[in-house]
Amino acid sequence: MKKYRAWQRMLSGRRLDLLDPTPLDIEIEDIAHGLSFVARWNGQTHGDFPYSVAEHSLLVEQIYSKLYKNPEKKWCLAALLHDAPEYVIGDMISPVKSAIGSDYQSLENRLSSAINLRFGLPTKLPENIKKQIKKADKISAWIEATQIAGFSEDEANKLIGPAPKNNVDNFTIKLRAPLEVREDYILRFKELFI
Repeated sequence: MKKYRAWQRMLSGRRLDLLDPTPLDIEIEDIAHGLSFVARWNGQTHGDFPYSVAEHSLLVEQIYSKLYKNPEKKWCLAALLHDAPEYVIGDMISPVKSAIGSDYQSLENRLSSAINLRFGLPTKLPENIKKQIKKADKISAWIEATQIAGFSEDEANKLIGPAPKNNVDNFTIKLRAPLEVREDYILRFKELFI
C-alpha cells in the first residue's frame, strides 16, 4: 500500500509533513506568517484588508483573557494557537468542515497535537479549557459577523448563537495589513510562551 506524503516547505526552510507532522518542523514565525495571510469568512468582509486568522486568534485570546479571571498563561497561549493548523490547511467555514467529516478533523487534530507539543501544551487540551476557548471563539465569531461580515445582529443570533452577554463594545475590529498582524501575533506569543 502506497504511503502518501503531503509536505509544505515553510519560509523558515522547514518541511512540514501535514499527514505526519512532527513538532521539530514547527516554528512560530511560520505559523504567524501563514495565519496573517489566511482570510476568515472566505474573504467576504468589509475593509481594505482581509480579516486574517491571525487577527481572529489575537481577538480570541483577548476575549478569553477577559472572560476568565487570572487565566494561566499556558491556556492563553492555547487560545492564541487554537486555529494554528490553518497556517498550512487554510480556514474553512464550519459547514464545509462538517461536510468533509472525520478525515479533515483527523488532519486538523494531528497538526494541533504537534503544534501544542512544540510549544509545551498538552497534545489534547483539558475539556474545560477547550470549552472556554470555544466560548471565546464564538464570541469572536459573533463580533466579526456583525462588525465586518455584513450580518445583522438577528442573523448572527440565529446562525452563531445569542449575542454575547459580555460587553462586546469593548472589542472593535480594525482591519490591518498582514505583516502588521504577523508582528503582533509573534509579540503576543512571546509574552505568553514561558
